[in-house]
Amino acid sequence: MCVLGSRLTGNFSFLHLACAVGLIAVGVGTHLVLNQTITNGATPSFLLPVVIIAVGAFLFLVAFVGCCGACKENYCLMITFAIFLSLIMLVEVAAAIAGYVFRDKVRSEFNKDFRQQMKNYPKDNQTASILDKMQKDFECCGAANYTDWEKIPTMTNRVPDSCCVNITHNCGVNFIVKDIHTEGCVEKIAAWLRKNVLVVAAAALGIAFVEILGIVLACCLVKSIRSGYEVM
Repeated sequence: MCVLGSRLTGNFSFLHLACAVGLIAVGVGTHLVLNQTITNGATPSFLLPVVIIAVGAFLFLVAFVGCCGACKENYCLMITFAIFLSLIMLVEVAAAIAGYVFRDKVRSEFNKDFRQQMKNYPKDNQTASILDKMQKDFECCGAANYTDWEKIPTMTNRVPDSCCVNITHNCGVNFIVKDIHTEGCVEKIAAWLRKNVLVVAAAALGIAFVEILGIVLACCLVKSIRSGYEVM
């Protein structure tokens, strides 16, 4: 029974290693997405990917401890594995709650930052490149809609070429409405994020399920090891 438990716990520890790598990848991906949409890095929304990456790295270490404990059937290592895995789950639940609570704030920050980038568009080539990429990729124009560009003094009677349905040089000068994308980028990108959050949530549930099973198996193995000690 103890040998079977150690094998199962060891297998699930390897699954935890894979989950840890997955969490780190999700954290890095989230950071890259936020970095492309929100240029002000000193915002609360940037803490989320940092937390995800940190949890992933810590889970990797804990999973390694679990693998060693299961292979050696070491009581102390398995207790450590179970405790720290439980703590990781609590942190993940807290991060999920925080993400849900601050979801509107992230959208508000993005809207504010997008409008600030629009003001810098004619003067900053890097900002122009970021906005052009977003407008092209999401087929949108402006923050709320294309009329936002009318409020930029240097953009009178024109929009960036990236707003055009068929992008050509100076296609945004003296444009015709039917030839440009009229929807705003803030809502389009927010909708895209909401859609992808479902994928992340499904992955998170899968990781949580593996962690719960890992805790249960670790506790069972600890009990078996302890029983073995008592017999001896």
